[in-house]
Amino acid sequence: MAIHPTALIDPSAELGAGVEVGAYSIVGPGCRIGDGTRLGPHVVLERDVHLGNECVVASGAVLGGDPQDLKFGGEVAPLVVGNRTTIRECVTLNRGTAAHGRTEIGDDCLIMAYAHVAHDCVIGNRVIIANAVQMGGHVEIEDWAIVGGLTAIHQFARIGAHAMVGGASAVRKDVPPFVKASGHPLQIIGLNTVGLRRRGFENGALRPIRQAHRLLFQSKLNVSQAVERIREEVEQTNEVQQMLRFIETSRRGIAV
Repeated sequence: MAIHPTALIDPSAELGAGVEVGAYSIVGPGCRIGDGTRLGPHVVLERDVHLGNECVVASGAVLGGDPQDLKFGGEVAPLVVGNRTTIRECVTLNRGTAAHGRTEIGDDCLIMAYAHVAHDCVIGNRVIIANAVQMGGHVEIEDWAIVGGLTAIHQFARIGAHAMVGGASAVRKDVPPFVKASGHPLQIIGLNTVGLRRRGFENGALRPIRQAHRLLFQSKLNVSQAVERIREEVEQTNEVQQMLRFIETSRRGIAV
């Protein structure tokens, strides 16, 4: 363990083996830091931050700040970050509220400089959040999604697994799994074929995803009609069922 002499560590904080805390960093009450995690200089963990193993937090990041929600009443609702996640300079990650009970970020994520993750957001594994992405509360981003820099995400919006959102976009509606979306207003611009191939999707798995995508976004059907046709005409692979579940549980509607 390597703690710089200028760092301030609350007596209630729990630090694992091999943790490094840089100059002038602060680790507040109720924080837990997993084995091998490194905090750079001038990092603030305000309170109730649970960092997994082998994470990296760069200088100027502020984790575990109070939710920016007028309904927040001081309840304990921690910020929970998985293993091997990298949090770059000046990122802000807020704790949760009673509504969800925590803010969650998964394993192997990359959150680039100046991004903001608000209260009660749930971010999956291997998600990339580029520079200065700004989220409202209760946003959900599923595994392997990528969000381009300067994108704003409306509260309660969702981004599906393996989706890619282009930079400087405005996400007001849900972005289904496996697609590319961009713009202001946001539009679906195709299937994230390159990303899917990089993650091992072969032609056999891609074919039904393409068929479902065409019915949803390249036909004159409305969403309900497209979903019905997909159930009737497209092989019901796990990925197709994942798309349908995402659409049918959408509260904000899906981007088209």
